[in-house]
Amino acid sequence: MRIPYFRVSAFTSNPFSGNPAGVCPLERWLPDDLLQRIAAENNLSETAYFVREKDFFHLRWFTPAVEIDLCGHATLASAFVLFTELSFNESSVRFQTRSGWLSAAREKDLVTLDFPSRPPAACDAPDILIKGLGAEPREVLKSRDYFAVFDSPNDVAALKPDFELLNQVESLGIIVTARDDAFDFVSRFFAPRAGINEDPVTGSAYCTLIPFWAQRLNKTTLNAKQISPRGGEVFCRLEGDRVAIGGRATIYSRGSLEVPEI
Repeated sequence: MRIPYFRVSAFTSNPFSGNPAGVCPLERWLPDDLLQRIAAENNLSETAYFVREKDFFHLRWFTPAVEIDLCGHATLASAFVLFTELSFNESSVRFQTRSGWLSAAREKDLVTLDFPSRPPAACDAPDILIKGLGAEPREVLKSRDYFAVFDSPNDVAALKPDFELLNQVESLGIIVTARDDAFDFVSRFFAPRAGINEDPVTGSAYCTLIPFWAQRLNKTTLNAKQISPRGGEVFCRLEGDRVAIGGRATIYSRGSLEVPEI
């Protein structure tokens, strides 16, 4: 069985930066264990699958290890494939997902995602989180993910986590962030429990980063940089209980996957 496959670099216009996502348009849903095996074989932080259903698309995301509830860069990548490769001529597209209805709109060279806002709340930091990060954050909060705030971008960039310890933290991922001068804020994202030690650019993390920094900086439009080794730029807006997460994308490869017949 042959499945169309695109590898897309999201949150960048350079195929060697941003976050690479696999995108597989499907005519029908395949068994979950096959979807997971394909994602593991692709070995990217996420592989996205979508099936058209009338005027929307049903969208799912898999890391090499698990199916997840929300993924920004692979949603952006899926929308970009629809807009640029699959002759989807509308200016926006709707997705039904495990996190409810999401949408993506094309705005010149940007794709902007409409995602739920997930503000973090103050919490007690587990000792293993601090030990795993190898540095003491100024404060720790939590939404879906632990959220560690540091004093400077240099502090964030200098982190050398112990991923064996972070794998024991009861959370899908750990966001680390700081105020920045060139951008409004910077961040990194660690998710060893999902099979990803450090994610290059993490769209879903901005569901938490945007409301936090919008409140701290008293502004609703922000520019951000994820300072992973690949790096990526994110254009952010807080819109009530939703967030707009914008970024560029580029196709790295087009092809097909050969998988066993079902």
